[in-house]
Amino acid sequence: MSVVVDVSQPLGEVVVPPAPQLSLWRLSVDQYHEMVRQGILTEDDDVELLDGLLVAKMTKNTAHHVAKLLVQSALAKVIPEGWYVDSQDAITLATSEPEPDVMVVHGQPRDYLEHHPLAGDLALVVEVSDSSLHHDRGFKKAIYAAAAIPVYWIVNLIDRQVEVYTDPTGPADQPDYRQRQELSATEQAPVVIAGREVARIPVSELLP
Repeated sequence: MSVVVDVSQPLGEVVVPPAPQLSLWRLSVDQYHEMVRQGILTEDDDVELLDGLLVAKMTKNTAHHVAKLLVQSALAKVIPEGWYVDSQDAITLATSEPEPDVMVVHGQPRDYLEHHPLAGDLALVVEVSDSSLHHDRGFKKAIYAAAAIPVYWIVNLIDRQVEVYTDPTGPADQPDYRQRQELSATEQAPVVIAGREVARIPVSELLP
């Protein structure tokens, strides 16, 4: 049925009917990989798979880029042997393939020639947040918690702090981390690898 809108009315008085309720089609991780293999999605397509949905990545400014480099450098200095630091590469989870700004991965890069790191290969994932803060505290956090990634950091450029999330619920109706710390620039962020604190990094070293 067509809807007629009287455009002769002043703009503020025009009543626009609501959009119909739409169903979203979710992709499996295997379908996503097949789209990449077939060249349907390429490196030029700035998207990532989150909970089965293709989501556009947030635009990253210079402060974001500098913070990512600072976090990557600081972690690389303190992580133990048998782990390495990676940046903005994909990780494969049950229904998602996000690309954290920084992550600490078990093993060596050559271990992942055939597949991306899985949740069990990760000690820590980090998102640098400014305009993406709400997204990283909500959707992204739930995805990482559902995957039981042990530690999640948000380097919060707006409030100039590091948020440390630990004790994930794993799969749940509302996956989340049970513990949260907010660390100011005068405090230190604990680096926990495989359940053991290996170092503390001054938050000021992680902020641009």
